Amino acid sequence: MDTYRVLSHVAKEIYEFQNDQISFLAGGGAKSFDEYRHVCGVIRGLTHAEQLIKDLVQKMETSDD
Repeated sequence: MDTYRVLSHVAKEIYEFQNDQISFLAGGGAKSFDEYRHVCGVIRGLTHAEQLIKDLVQKMETSDD
């Protein structure tokens, strides 16, 4: 399995889990402010991980040239 496919798969999994967490909050799933803050932190972390992957792919693409 090549690196791009692996990174694409990881990015897809992150995106799906991130959307699940957003839907959870939008649906009123957080039963307390602490739970809300926790889920917001999870979303923030997933967003950061997604950006790291995008940056890595971009660096890989430019290094291939």
